Amino acid sequence: MHSGVHNLGHTRSVRRASYLLQTPDTFIRTQIPGTSRASVIVHTSPAMGAGFTQYTVEFEPGGVLGAAAAQRFVYVLEGSVAVDAGMHKHALGKGGYAYIPQGAEQRVSAIGNARAVVIEQPYRQVEGIDAPELLVGHEPEVAPQAPMDGVDLQMRSLLPDTMAFDFAVNTMTYEPGAALNMVEIHVMEHGLLMLEGGGIYRLDDDWHPVTAGDFIWMAPYCPQWFGALGKVPAKYLIYKNWNRHPLR
Repeated sequence: MHSGVHNLGHTRSVRRASYLLQTPDTFIRTQIPGTSRASVIVHTSPAMGAGFTQYTVEFEPGGVLGAAAAQRFVYVLEGSVAVDAGMHKHALGKGGYAYIPQGAEQRVSAIGNARAVVIEQPYRQVEGIDAPELLVGHEPEVAPQAPMDGVDLQMRSLLPDTMAFDFAVNTMTYEPGAALNMVEIHVMEHGLLMLEGGGIYRLDDDWHPVTAGDFIWMAPYCPQWFGALGKVPAKYLIYKNWNRHPLR
């Protein structure tokens, strides 16, 4: 059968009012201002109804991601990138990450072939609380927490749990067979990238198989639940907006 029609329009990707499941077979690469020798896969943005933007950057050697008009979080999936912000310069390998405050002079560049997840969101200042400064880290070195009793699940919080930050980014690692102990429904929205393994995700009233490479956007109040399947742990990187009054 001709390769152009072999799937007859089939994909696991699904778009609903309250969520998006975007699988790699539907990724479209594009360019954004400030990038060179790099392709961008935009997963979610205000065009979707999200209050943030999340995309994956695929760098060629020497590729550059320019400045942002918002605060930015960068997480390295493969290879190495250099983050220049003001007087600071950091080399980040796989699992390395950086929070870059809004308004900072910045340049993110690839040392070789590399992939990184980028999250951007306009900063919401709170009176009397200073905005966060540049922060860098390495995910495997973050101490894991067990957020749910009796569940074989580890969470690593990549940003400090303080009111200065108006969003959080965590990794969640489930041993095979582990699952959330409740269906969650909340005001926060999510951007989620599957890093390893797979399982079943409940989104609204639907159940979807998910695996490494898949992206999920969840709108506020979307019912959500995950259970890990297979013989290896399932791990994902997840964004949520929080620490601000819902009227804002």
